[in-house]
Amino acid sequence: MKLAVVGGYGVGMTMRVPSFPRPGETVSGGNYAEGPGGKGSNQAIGASRLGADVSLLTAVGDDRRATRARELWDREGVGHSHVARTDSPTMVGFILVDDEGENEIALAPGALHDLDESHVESFRGAIRDADILLVSMEVSLNAVSAALRIAKEEGTTSVLNPAPAIPLPDEMWALVDVLTPNQSEAAQILGLQAANDRPVSEIVDQLRERTDAAVVMTLGRSGCAVLDGSGFRTIDPFSPERVADTTGAGDAFNAALAVAIGAGEPLDDAALFANAAGAYAVTKHGVIDALPTRQHIDRVMGR
Repeated sequence: MKLAVVGGYGVGMTMRVPSFPRPGETVSGGNYAEGPGGKGSNQAIGASRLGADVSLLTAVGDDRRATRARELWDREGVGHSHVARTDSPTMVGFILVDDEGENEIALAPGALHDLDESHVESFRGAIRDADILLVSMEVSLNAVSAALRIAKEEGTTSVLNPAPAIPLPDEMWALVDVLTPNQSEAAQILGLQAANDRPVSEIVDQLRERTDAAVVMTLGRSGCAVLDGSGFRTIDPFSPERVADTTGAGDAFNAALAVAIGAGEPLDDAALFANAAGAYAVTKHGVIDALPTRQHIDRVMGR
């Protein structure tokens, strides 16, 4: 199956610390590593490892980080002929991971803010030829909207991973076929306050009122919830062998979900497959090393 991906590429600078520092506090004893990241690139690589024919649209600078990106995409079999090069630096992310495997991330978008509707329009052919368009929100809202609009015009099923999350404009809701927030992101895209304190049932009720899109909402250790025309139900999680790092779980989940939907799997089966991908990902440090192959997922699922 063919997958078109619109999203970010950047370099992740990760420090593993005993605990997250409080404001004004310095925490010592960290270990540092640097490697490729960005949701668009991660999801494209994840889908390629699962056998998809992937085309990626993102933006990078004219710098050594961009050269390394192209080398990575070549190794991973990700098509990158449409990737834009701009005068801004390639995106950088700063990631803290604590001893429990939880993470906090701050981004300096750089070139990603230069990606505009004209770049997306040049990607129309890839979107038209794809079975699925997978979009994340490290690029501008204009670029996200353009990608979703083109998918609607070309009859390509769209999957929007609304991360980093901001309230979605009213006109964007109607363009999405499948929405994949986590619980906090779901509240944020709805414009709700105190996102982490909202029960799932309340968020689901508001999603029903706002969109006809199918929703696959990740729930961390509890698996995920699915909302579509057949109603609302939860999809059981898989228990990971250990939790080393949750950083790559969302990207592994979205890549696997998009590939399974594109292959014609029913949504519940696709969500279960994606749960297994996420369960594998949390057992590995970093993101690229955490993106599973089909053999890894089959092992998690006991197949």
